Amino acid sequence: MAEQRTKEIGVRKVLGASVINLVYLLSSGVTRLIFISIVIAIPLAWYAVNSWLAGFAYHIQVSIAWLTVSYESVKAAIVNPIKSMRTE
Repeated sequence: MAEQRTKEIGVRKVLGASVINLVYLLSSGVTRLIFISIVIAIPLAWYAVNSWLAGFAYHIQVSIAWLTVSYESVKAAIVNPIKSMRTE
């Protein structure tokens, strides 16, 4: 998604958008979908998985999808706006 919107990101940076604003712009839709899926999945999976997970010593705390989207959003927001404007 960040690759498809490079010009928009470049224009927003030229007009003064901060990195935080750009990360929010790129990740808000995906984050919303992740929260909706969590709300649906937790009640369905809680009963079936609770006893299975209790046997493990280590548990992951952060979603891999959220980390990946956040990383790509920050990477796209940090790019020099001149490079993104020259893509055409």
